Amino acid sequence: MTHPVLAVDNLTVQIGRRRIVGGVSLTVEPEQTLGIVGESGSGKSMTVLAATGLLDAPGAVVEGSSVLAGEQQLIGASARTLRSVHGGRIGFVFQDPGTSLNPLLTIERQITESLETHRNQTRRQARARALELLEAVGLPEPQNRMNSYPHQLSGGQRQRVMIAIALACDPELLVADEPTTALDVTTQAQIIDLVRDLQRDFGTAVVWISHDLGVIGEVADTVTVLRDGAVIERADVDAIFTAPREPYTRELLTARPVLGGDGPPPVPPDAEPLLEVRGLDVRFPVRTPTGRSVVHAVKDLSFSIRRGATLGLVGESGSGKSTVAAALTGLAVPDSGSVTLDGTDVLRVRGAQRKAIRRRISLVMQDPFASLNPRVPVGVSIAEPLIVHRLARGRPQRDARVGELLDSVGLSASFASRYPHELSGGQRQRVSIARALAVAPELLILDEATASVDVSVQAKVLDLLLDLQRELGLTYLFIGHDLAVIERLSHDVLVLRGGEMVEYRPAADLFTAPEHEYTRALLAAVPPDRSATRSS
Repeated sequence: MTHPVLAVDNLTVQIGRRRIVGGVSLTVEPEQTLGIVGESGSGKSMTVLAATGLLDAPGAVVEGSSVLAGEQQLIGASARTLRSVHGGRIGFVFQDPGTSLNPLLTIERQITESLETHRNQTRRQARARALELLEAVGLPEPQNRMNSYPHQLSGGQRQRVMIAIALACDPELLVADEPTTALDVTTQAQIIDLVRDLQRDFGTAVVWISHDLGVIGEVADTVTVLRDGAVIERADVDAIFTAPREPYTRELLTARPVLGGDGPPPVPPDAEPLLEVRGLDVRFPVRTPTGRSVVHAVKDLSFSIRRGATLGLVGESGSGKSTVAAALTGLAVPDSGSVTLDGTDVLRVRGAQRKAIRRRISLVMQDPFASLNPRVPVGVSIAEPLIVHRLARGRPQRDARVGELLDSVGLSASFASRYPHELSGGQRQRVSIARALAVAPELLILDEATASVDVSVQAKVLDLLLDLQRELGLTYLFIGHDLAVIERLSHDVLVLRGGEMVEYRPAADLFTAPEHEYTRALLAAVPPDRSATRSS
């Protein structure tokens, strides 16, 4: 191929009076990966959506040129032309598979649909290809998962399905918008290898959008750094990591947590356990093509968390991490075991005592946009637990408390009147933390609380969590797949695999000398710090 797979020239996007993207140009060659980096709101996704003809915002005006394979102009192309291109010649993997997958169709049908449409395959041929793709992206028990629906899979498993759909027709161009954000490090490594294989075998070009510079350093050949819809820096990947020219690029590199960094301040050696879990066992009934079955999600798990300390819970998708959080907060009913909070068995209390004990445990979920009510201002969401637990008398006292909570997470009281869609990802996550703090909990469970925000925001949220722990004496259960983040926050680390404990040790010991082969595999899969040579 003599032409670039995608050539974008002077692309501008304007919505109403606001210019979102201003004069962006970029080129992607066959077998090349272009990494696009920037903070939330920098225009990364908007640029690529506009360039590929997927932008459908009311009032949006897109100008410039975007040519696919030297022959097809995508700016201003007809809907019929774009339908023939999307899914066939251009594959897309978006950040949130929960909103990208059709909840009414099985996994099999969502993959075979594009094969039948763009490759004219029979149902049998498409089904065989779908199974092959699910095996390639590492989905557990792919044969049994073919008839599953998206809600029956974990977040990481849904993302694997999205990647399988995008790769189904061997596209000329793969657009990957934060494709590994929700995935653990081993699955992330598998996906990176899978994309490399696709490039080698079919000459596929890739546009990889990410806030994780570690991943960009692993996959990209060239990097474009965006800020406020404009190109700040463009260079080969080695130059970006070893000799960045722009201060903004250096800020992004500095904000990224890396293994071997600082851990949290130590906990007093005489700190007593706040939470003790013994023999926790959780099973879920599921339907399979061969009938009803049982998923043994958590198996005889025991651990404790010292008051004022952080326990990091690590494991691959489907390892049972979120099920543990659900069991501790009453969202899932364990089959056996005990959960004791400061001497009170959380699983056995009833009535008013149950309500009181639940107030002492709060949960911050991974996706703040999904966990906040989009129909009400965020101040109403923060005030809700105050009303439920009768922690404020009257509107004035409640509003004052909401203002205090917003201030504690670094937001002004004026944010109370804003709606979730008016906030950035980092601001929404801060609101979620403020709401969790409303009941003055002793234990805060953070389920992938920084996975969906960019590195600069993530650094601020981590600092915020450490400050809150020091000031309020909070105890954390931090669930995550980013081992550098786990190291930054955790005093102790528990590694889960298939619902079973693999390793449970002080964080400093585990990261310095992991004992179990699986823990070593997790650490080996973490992208290396390519900027190390710059700082040495």
